[in-house]
Amino acid sequence: MIGAERPAARKPAPDWRDACRKECGPYAFAFLDPGAKREIRRRILKAVAIPGHQVPFGSREMPIARGWGTGGLQLTLALIGPEDVLKVIDQGADDSVNAVNIKKFVRQVTGVSTTDDTRKATLIQTRHRIPEEPLKPHQILVFQVPIPEPLRLVEPSEHETRRMHAEADYSRIWLYLYEDIVKYGEITIGARYPVLVNGRYLMDPSPIPRWDVARLHRNEALLLFCAGREKRIYALPPYTTVEPLAFEDFAFRIETFGGRCARCGAAGRFLDELIDDASGNRIYTCSDTSFCTKVQRQRDRSNPPVKDRF
Repeated sequence: MIGAERPAARKPAPDWRDACRKECGPYAFAFLDPGAKREIRRRILKAVAIPGHQVPFGSREMPIARGWGTGGLQLTLALIGPEDVLKVIDQGADDSVNAVNIKKFVRQVTGVSTTDDTRKATLIQTRHRIPEEPLKPHQILVFQVPIPEPLRLVEPSEHETRRMHAEADYSRIWLYLYEDIVKYGEITIGARYPVLVNGRYLMDPSPIPRWDVARLHRNEALLLFCAGREKRIYALPPYTTVEPLAFEDFAFRIETFGGRCARCGAAGRFLDELIDDASGNRIYTCSDTSFCTKVQRQRDRSNPPVKDRF
C-alpha cells in the first residue's frame, strides 16, 4: 500500500552465549566445542534410555589430568547452561583441592554461579559421595568414575565382559561374593559395591560407600556416571529400581557408626573417623561438610548463647 509505514524489523533473539561473553574470555562457552557437546548429549540420551548400560563416547582432552575427574567434568560442561547453579564435592567436602579447582575452572569458562548448598544447586558434580540432603527432580548429579566395569573383579578381558553383559551372564560375580562369605564371613567389598539396575544390567555405582549405594534406589534426581579414561557413560533416570547384589540368607548391609558427629551432633549420617595423633582418641564428623555446617547454624539459631548478666 502506497504511503503505508513499514513494520519495524524484529530484533534478533538474545544469544544465550552472550551471558558469559565477558567472563569466559578467549574460551567458548563451557570450553568444549559444539560437536563434542552434541556427541556427549546424544550418548547421555542413550544411557538414560537403557539404565545401567555403558555407552561408549569420544573422551576429549581436558585441562586436568586423567583420573582427576575428566569424565565428570565433560558431562558437566556438556550439560551446563547460563542459568544453572553448580556445586562440586569431593568425598563430601566442598573445600577440597579437587572440588575447588573444578569449580573455579567451570566458573571461568561459563560464568555460572556456584554454591555449597545442595538445595540451591541445579547441577552437582561429585566424587565418591551422594549429598546427605535428598535430591529433587530438577537436579542432576554427575559422578566421577575411575572404573566403570563391575565385572573387572572377575574378568580382565573387555571383549568378554561385553559378552557377559549382553547375555546377562553374571554368575561369576555371584560366585565371587559367595567365596567372600566363605573366607571372611561377610562380603568384603566396601566401595564400588555392584548393583543390578531394573533387574537387567549389572552396574558399578562408582566408589561410593555402601551407605550411598542404598540411596540410589528410586532416587528422584537424574544420576549420570562418566569415566573419562575408559570412555564410558551410563545413567540412572529418576525412580529407577537399583538393587545391591545380596543373597536371601545374607542380606546387604550398610556401614554403622558408634556415635554422633562431633561438630553438629547429627546421628544417622555417614561419618568420617578422625584420630587424634596426640591422644589417640577417635571422633566422628559428617562426611558432607555443607550439611554439617547447615545443621550447626540451625542449632545455633535455635539455641542462642546466653548473655552474661554481670
